[in-house]
Amino acid sequence: MPLKSFIAPKLPLRAVLWSVALAALGYLGLSLWAGWREVVAAVVQVGPFVIFGLLALSLSNYLLRFVRWGRYLALLEAPVAWRINLDVYFSGFALTTSPGKLGEMMRSVLLKPHGVPAAASIAAFFAERASDLLSILVLAAIGLWAYAPARPVVGLALGGVILSLVLVQWTALIAAIDRWAMVRTQKWAKLIVRLCEIILHFRRCFSLPAMSMGLLIGVVAWFAEGFGFWWLLSALGHPLPITTAVFIYAFAMLVGGLSFLPGGLGSSEAVMIGLLVLNGFPEPAAVTATLICRLATLWFAVGLGAVFLARQR
Repeated sequence: MPLKSFIAPKLPLRAVLWSVALAALGYLGLSLWAGWREVVAAVVQVGPFVIFGLLALSLSNYLLRFVRWGRYLALLEAPVAWRINLDVYFSGFALTTSPGKLGEMMRSVLLKPHGVPAAASIAAFFAERASDLLSILVLAAIGLWAYAPARPVVGLALGGVILSLVLVQWTALIAAIDRWAMVRTQKWAKLIVRLCEIILHFRRCFSLPAMSMGLLIGVVAWFAEGFGFWWLLSALGHPLPITTAVFIYAFAMLVGGLSFLPGGLGSSEAVMIGLLVLNGFPEPAAVTATLICRLATLWFAVGLGAVFLARQR
């Protein structure tokens, strides 16, 4: 596909519209299942002040992660002026609903005219995903003592992250694979060479200082949305301990990410509703809390991304 047609916002925005339409149908079905009138009454009960507060907390999440992204690019010797970088970073949110958020790698195409090698921007993307996963695991660990069924999922995810970080630090293995692939002419061999280059960039983001920075920012950023979820539950008249609320939010995000469904759609909502009902929430309140939370976190990001992407030339 020509570079020009990939950058053009029409196709990505069309994908966004399709995902919005499908999500709207799913959320409408959830509302009808839980009781439309009860859900509407609960939304009115929350009020605009709490809604705007949730959006502000979500925005703080995005901005903190943007700071981390800029730091990763600087570590990879590919710094970009903050205004250009901000436009590109937020444009990536338009494709957050792609499986594994892989659509956000579109930032590589948008940064290339500004002198950022694809290997560096893709490595920064994977460093972001790894930091986010570790941060969510830290927050999810808060409630593991009370939810034994969640322990295998969290343990599996943590084991996968640790194994990946160990493998990318094994430079002798990466160099051997790189040399083996370089003497071959097939297309898949060239792809392996590029992947080795990306991995060697990626590992630079996981020195102890860089990993500590990424994890600290990630925990604070995702806790902001978890705190917003706790605030929302209180506004609905069903307060939970903040540790429980943050665990429910983090575990729902973790399951959504591991499901590899676009934006975790369906899986995150199901986990969130199920855990709220287990904690004594009536179904209409659980559905309302889930819908508002997802609109104020996932879909707020997609909407902002669509606006920023439409401005790209």
